[in-house]
Amino acid sequence: MGLLDGRVAVVTGAAQGIGLEIARTFVREGARLVIADVNDEAGAKAQDELGGAGVARYVRCDVRDSAAVRSATEIAEDAFGPLGVFVNNAGMTRDSTMRKMSEQDFDDVVAVHLKGAWNGTRVAADRMREHGAGAIVNISSISGKVGMVGQTNYSAAKAGIVGLTKAAAKEVAFRGVRVNAVQPGLVRTPMTEAMPERIWEQKMADIPMGRAGEPSEIASVVLFLASDLSSYMTGAVLEVTGGRLM
Repeated sequence: MGLLDGRVAVVTGAAQGIGLEIARTFVREGARLVIADVNDEAGAKAQDELGGAGVARYVRCDVRDSAAVRSATEIAEDAFGPLGVFVNNAGMTRDSTMRKMSEQDFDDVVAVHLKGAWNGTRVAADRMREHGAGAIVNISSISGKVGMVGQTNYSAAKAGIVGLTKAAAKEVAFRGVRVNAVQPGLVRTPMTEAMPERIWEQKMADIPMGRAGEPSEIASVVLFLASDLSSYMTGAVLEVTGGRLM
């Protein structure tokens, strides 16, 4: 028996990176899910890796578009059954100092992260209220706690996700729907490993555990919040940072 046996999930941004690792973990624990992403090539590859459309179905979904998010959720329910878990993971970065950042770069990052999480939370909560149960997990970031130089857009969006999580949790708890968030720190991915060595070492110096996290370590915490192991938790924000910036 897996922790998510019989559960139906949607994971946004699940075609690669941390999102794909979350999807792998969910499937291993018995869930069937929709991979909601905009990268068709990676999405098709992820679908095949996870067991094909009978287990994990790729659906093109721009999280900025509420109709697309609703469609992905409807496809999940039509294919697999009532929605039980929704993970708002889709994201992007366009880093620059505030002085050099364009308004478009600010708008795009906030739209994908914050509006995307609002769209997902809103759509998922609507479905879960009808079922009388469900777990929504929003992926924030340690940048939303402390703010990072060159990330006024990203830090603002990730901080906004914390407020969204807490407010939404209060609105839907009485219907058996839980809303929680995870704040990852430095996680070892192709994107972070492409950082200049000097920047990597600066970040590592702030981590008491002395190492970067692995995507599987984020996925495990998401699994905890998605499963009945966290049945009495809502509105919580869990830092997964190795102690960085605590």
